[in-house]
Parts: sequence; C-alpha cells; structure tokens
Amino acid sequence: MKTLIISSALLFATFLTTPLCAQESVNVVINENGIQREETIDLPRSMTYPLDSLLNDWKAKTYIDLGKDCSTSHENPLFSDSIYINRLWRMPVIIEMPYNEIVRKFIDMYATRLRDQVAFMLSACNFYMPIFEKALDAYDLPLELKYLPIIESALNPSAVSRTGAAGLWQFMLQTGKLYGLESNSLVDERRDPIKATWAAARYLKDLYGIYNDWNLVIAAYNCGPGTINKVIRRAGGKTDYWVIYNYLPRETRGYVPAFIAANYIMSYYCKHNICPMETNIPAATDTIQVSRNLHFDQIVDICHVPMDELKSLNPQYKRSIIPGDSKPQTLRLPMNAISTFIDNQDTIYNHRQAELFKNRRTVVVASSSASKNVTGNGKPIIYKIKKGDTLGGIAQRYGVSVSKLMSWNGLTGNKIREGKTLKIYK
Repeated sequence: MKTLIISSALLFATFLTTPLCAQESVNVVINENGIQREETIDLPRSMTYPLDSLLNDWKAKTYIDLGKDCSTSHENPLFSDSIYINRLWRMPVIIEMPYNEIVRKFIDMYATRLRDQVAFMLSACNFYMPIFEKALDAYDLPLELKYLPIIESALNPSAVSRTGAAGLWQFMLQTGKLYGLESNSLVDERRDPIKATWAAARYLKDLYGIYNDWNLVIAAYNCGPGTINKVIRRAGGKTDYWVIYNYLPRETRGYVPAFIAANYIMSYYCKHNICPMETNIPAATDTIQVSRNLHFDQIVDICHVPMDELKSLNPQYKRSIIPGDSKPQTLRLPMNAISTFIDNQDTIYNHRQAELFKNRRTVVVASSSASKNVTGNGKPIIYKIKKGDTLGGIAQRYGVSVSKLMSWNGLTGNKIREGKTLKIYK
C-alpha cells in the first residue's frame, strides 16, 4: 500500500478551513522540499450538491423515508493514519487505493460536512448499483468503478454540469454519441441510467486499453484522454498519476483522491457513525417498444400512471414525447400498467393526438396547377407576345408584378416565346 506518493516532493497537504457551501474549490497547503505553498483544487461537482437537490428526484421522494432515524451518533470518530492505511489495504479491489493527506482530507469531507449526502447515496445505491454491477461485470471491469457516479453526479440522475455533461455518468454530448447514446431535441439517452451505464462501461474499457492504468483511466474519464495525453507529454512521458499530479487540471487533481475516498466511505460508513436513509423496495417495472409517436399525457390518461413516475422511469425523453415514428423507442412502465398499455394501444395512440402533436399536422398547400386559377378582378386581357418582349416590360406596361404574371400563366421561369399568349388581370 502506497502512503505518500503524490511525488517525492509533496510531503503533506492540509485543507484550509473554508465552509464548503461558500466555494466549489478547496485550498491545499503543500510542503514541497521544506517550502510551503498554497494550491487550489476544484471539487468534483457532486461534492457541491446540497442534500435538498438530491432528494428532489422522484425515486428519492417516493422510496427513501426521511422520517426514520437511524439512531446513531452524529459525531465522527477520529482515526490515525495507520487505521486508514489498514482499511484501504483490506478492501477487496483491483484498482490501487493509495493513501496520503489529500485522500485523508477527502475522506474527512465525506465523513463530516457531507455525511447527510453519504446517507442519501447509500440509500440510492439500492436503485442503481445492480445496474452498474451488471454492466461492469459483463465487460470484466473492476466493480469498484460502480462508485464513479458518486464522484460524477452524487447518484443524481438529473445532474447537469457547468460544461453540459448529463446523467448519472455525466457524459458530454459528443462522447455520448460516440458510444451510441442518442441526443436530439426530444431524446437524451445520457439521462437513461441503463443505456448510459452500458455506454460508460464500454468507454472505461476503451480507456484502459489506452493507458493500462486505472488511475489514469479515472482521470481521463474526468478531463478527457486528450488532456491526459498532453499532461503525459509535459511530464516527460511519465504515466504515474501521482507523479504527473502537478500537471493535471485543478479538478482532476482532486478527482482520483475523491474516488478513493468514495470507495472508502461507502465501505466503512459504519465506522464513521453514518447510516443509510431508510429505503423502500421500488415497484417492479418492465419495458415495451413504441413504434409510433407517443405523448406522456396519452399514457397518463389511459394507463393512469402518475406523470412524475412516468418521467422518472423514462428520463431520456426531454419533452415528454416518445418519437417512435423515427425509430422504435423504449418505454418503461410499472408492471401493472404494461398489460393496460398492450390491450389499449390503438386507443392510447389516437387519444388527444391532434391536440398533443400540433407540430405534426398536415397542411394543405396550393399546387402549381391551382395557382393558374388565381385571378384578379374581371376577365383577363389576352396579350400576344411580340418579338423583343420581356416579362418585366409587359408587367410594367400593364402595371402588374412579374410574379403575378408568372402565377397567372403557370410560368416557372422568365423566358417567353414570340407568338404565345399571356393572361393579364387588371
């Protein structure tokens, strides 16, 4: 177990005491070759979410019971460095979990100021960990990566970063598309916990194929492989995360320590007197394929599924519209609503269709043949085209526009022939 391997020059670091709610970064005092210097590390966005925002999700409001007290102390016990080193050593993980003062301070942050968020995330694990573990196991990836969404989103499926990353796994738009996540005006599959998890597993597998080092993979997941490649070049080709630490972007410097701290706190929360919020078992659900355009209101009215529940089960649909006409789409419903939907499909699709899909209406446009019958007042003048005539000259002579002349006579261009006739309405 490595204890202090940020670099041979970084001997210790301590967080300055600034309230977490007042900033989205922390100042670190680092002793480098006997000289102290102050450094700022941006916190992972997930560490700045207030508890109230995490509890706004429908699943949390429905299945997490805030009224039940876990009856444990609110005090966080103090432990020596050797205890932390021993606990990290005993964790059954593949990814290296080294210990140093920066890791220690992130553990302290989870165990003190963020202990209520940890209690929430321990409960939310019941919703998402089976999904994460299944995908990671299928790609033969370390299961400790299941705690990466804690750093990315604090298990908030509605999380959106300052840079536009979305969902539990915080995919950027282009990276999501690269891994098969559809994004358009109606659909954003980055918000779909299942599809995004499988995409994240493929992405992590590909990153490991590039770096063959899990700490670099985790850092690249945060700031992108392009940035990590530049950092490695600036560090003279060195590929140890802790050696290239000083070359990393500010947030990425705290990202791997936060990941180690998250694995620690999710394993040893009891030692810090943190208990999960009470969680009820979610109702069973299943999926069906939708091959026609469908609005959530149609489902709510006929299947009697509450709108909040429908949106929570299908977070990828941004405007409550399932664009099944473009390609078959997945709809997740409670088990008791599946048979109702199947038995009443035609009724559901036709229900309020004209009202809910106004932008899909059929508009009648006058054809070119009909335009020939568009007339002015009275009977037309029949004008025989002479040599040297132009449409513009004829229009000026009779005080009409060229476009009207073309419309009255079914012309598609300005060319006219001597001897032909034109209808002109005055």
